[in-house]
Amino acid sequence: MLQSFRIPVRFQTFSLFALLLTFCCSAAAQTGGSFLCAATAKKSDVHPLSAATLYAVSDTSPSGFGFDFGTAPASFEKNACIGDQPFYFSLTEPDGNYQVTLVLGGPVASTTTVRAESRRLMVDQMSVPAKGSKQIVFNVNVRTKFIFPADGAPVPPGTKLPEVRLKPREIGVPNWDDKLTLEFTGDHPSIRSITIQPLHGVPTVYIAGDSTVVDQDKEPWAAWGQMLPVFFGPGVTIANHAESGETIRSFVEERRLAKVESTIRPGDYLLFQFAHNDQKPGPNYVPAATDFKDYLRRYIALARAHGATPILVTAMNRRNFDADGKIIQTLGDFPQAMREVAAEQKVGLIDLNAMSKILFEAMGDEGTTHAFVHYAANTFPGQTTEMKDDTHFNGYGAYELARAVVQSIRDQNLPLAPYLRPGIPAFDPAHPDPLSGWKLPPSPNVSTVTPYGR
Repeated sequence: MLQSFRIPVRFQTFSLFALLLTFCCSAAAQTGGSFLCAATAKKSDVHPLSAATLYAVSDTSPSGFGFDFGTAPASFEKNACIGDQPFYFSLTEPDGNYQVTLVLGGPVASTTTVRAESRRLMVDQMSVPAKGSKQIVFNVNVRTKFIFPADGAPVPPGTKLPEVRLKPREIGVPNWDDKLTLEFTGDHPSIRSITIQPLHGVPTVYIAGDSTVVDQDKEPWAAWGQMLPVFFGPGVTIANHAESGETIRSFVEERRLAKVESTIRPGDYLLFQFAHNDQKPGPNYVPAATDFKDYLRRYIALARAHGATPILVTAMNRRNFDADGKIIQTLGDFPQAMREVAAEQKVGLIDLNAMSKILFEAMGDEGTTHAFVHYAANTFPGQTTEMKDDTHFNGYGAYELARAVVQSIRDQNLPLAPYLRPGIPAFDPAHPDPLSGWKLPPSPNVSTVTPYGR
């Protein structure tokens, strides 16, 4: 089995390449590359890696590769790059899907966790014995804010391309820059080689949603969308376009759906979950019985028009218990509205709202504090007050929700089921993974700021 599963410096980048995209005739060509932890490489197209291989972009060379964000492995020995702290590797690449092949291992025993872009979980604590090697293959979606013509038609020189309206928190983060970034953490995280190749002809799973789905780029925040890739093999690519604060309407108004539409193809999938922000009173309110349902139909029609398969996901519950330890439904009519549209339109439905009720009640009032962002003061640097958030999740909570999503895909034999990695244990929301047996090495970047909401 390739992947192990559990049983029951801030990112700021910019380059000339990003500016050039606004004037180019079409999207830049994908390239890829092969990199070896060795002093020399026998093949001319393989790049040896050393402590001096640092990511950099110059005016004369708008492409680059190397260890990034001021990090690098602690040692380079016996054809392995070995870390004593988390380290990053980046390769400049334009929009597209890429297949990443890693050979992990080194002279000492290691356990390596790999995330891509804004902390998408790709490899979950893979252990390799001393002097051993293990290969893992996964796919990564890279995107920029520029919306290229869906048919690949050339754009006249000087034409300014339409753009996704990014929030300030998104500018410069790995999900929206012009490179593919890998994060290596764990106990002596060790790699022997990295191969990145452009990937074509493999289905893409697009995800639309809010802060409970997004790739949260900083600890201790996490969401189920960024945990999903670890459960899928290299036969599919996960492209999570969810963003904090989004409603089903603002996702359209900020051109996020247009970005998806520009690249979605026959055989792809579109998963979407909304409700948390849609229900909030004010100018961004989206009535469940009318506008919300209309937008659901619009997303479904868009996917079908492009030959893609839509799948609806009801929003998970908030942490809100009554005196008897039962979850109080705080999402109004939105989950039911999604169920009704799914039945009406005959599309797949993952009822995460129902599963999360079972999951949270099984954890209990106290237990769920370990799944949501609840931390005592001074848990993280600069955190002088208690963190107490009953909507957003940490890594454990996000992972358990992702397991629920995966189990629903498998139980219903949805079209995505064949793409799941073999060997994933069955998951019963009534019997969540015990916290005592759960661990995921944290990423080094931390923020105590609550994700953007409306």
